[in-house]
Amino acid sequence: MTDQRLKLKELNLKGFKSIDAEGQSISFGDVTVFLGANGAGKSNLVSFFKLLHYLTTGALQTFIGEQGYADSLLHYGASTTARIQATLKFEQGEAGEDTYGFTLSHASGDTLIFTEESVTWQKAGRPRPQKVDLKAGHKEANIIEDAKQSGTTSRTSRFILNLLRLCRVYQFHDTSGTAKIRNYGYIGDGDYLRDNAGNLAAFLYGMSSRQEFRKYYERIVRHIQLVMPQFGDFILRPSPANRNSINLDWTDKGRGYHFGPHQLSDGSLRFMALATLLLQPPSTLPRVIVLDEPELGLHPAAISNFSGMVRTASVNSQVILATQSPRLVDEFDPEQIVIVEWDGKADRSIFRRPDKDALSDWLERYSLSELWEKNILGGRP
Repeated sequence: MTDQRLKLKELNLKGFKSIDAEGQSISFGDVTVFLGANGAGKSNLVSFFKLLHYLTTGALQTFIGEQGYADSLLHYGASTTARIQATLKFEQGEAGEDTYGFTLSHASGDTLIFTEESVTWQKAGRPRPQKVDLKAGHKEANIIEDAKQSGTTSRTSRFILNLLRLCRVYQFHDTSGTAKIRNYGYIGDGDYLRDNAGNLAAFLYGMSSRQEFRKYYERIVRHIQLVMPQFGDFILRPSPANRNSINLDWTDKGRGYHFGPHQLSDGSLRFMALATLLLQPPSTLPRVIVLDEPELGLHPAAISNFSGMVRTASVNSQVILATQSPRLVDEFDPEQIVIVEWDGKADRSIFRRPDKDALSDWLERYSLSELWEKNILGGRP
């Protein structure tokens, strides 16, 4: 077993935000596209991946506080739902399957504590999985400490922990004049691309400065030029006024005129961030990339280019998209789609895969987006 082969296969989730105590089972592939209307529950699933990242860095209580405390995370509040339960299954190719499970229960101070946490692993051909209880009553995840120990269980914990720590949620919506992406930042802040791309200039600077990464930087530039023909290249250098600062300056292809990030449209700036995220070197790619409404502000041609970049990234990383864009959904196959619907009778979100066989006749005449708009797929308001 090697952690490089470990992939997120399935999530069973109960009691979290719009997902009720009955729960939902959600499967994942190399590319998974969650399609649904406003308020269906897509963003709540994205929020759960944020919870995972905080949990695996020892900052779960920070996440709970930032989200409005436990009552805001439990399905219709603590008076209705007492706990959040999650089981994540990871596949190891043909080697077997690993599982990480936990229960977060409501506690005094309107917070959540672990009342169950466990890791299991099962090698292919073995009749029973091996399970280790990571105890209960703690505020932060014990998998962090278990991963530091020796032994088979701790090795499994390390692999799972490493994957989840490299599971990152990105949202490039803020491109206002005060957004970090449009302003000077610390030139040394380039180890990884931040969730809002606020360090985009520093990250690109670091990539362009390393010979082994130069071809990936040039690939990013080429993709930007495809959707922004006037774009020539970035001007990535320390600020003359402060050598520790850098800005996302660029030149046009014709005159070589020097422009600043304030002279980029919102859509162009978001596409630059998307291209950098998805086309960066495989060695720096997150293991799981979660993108919330990546199509915002993009031209149809840019959306087509974006989907190609998703497929490129999915060779080395799992990509999860949450969208309500008909144009974007047409870029993917039915088996990559998960429909998200709001069940008004039960007051909960439903996640389901479309039946490809049942859609086969429809797909001979209509595109996926047309079937969605006709409510054949479901997921409409």
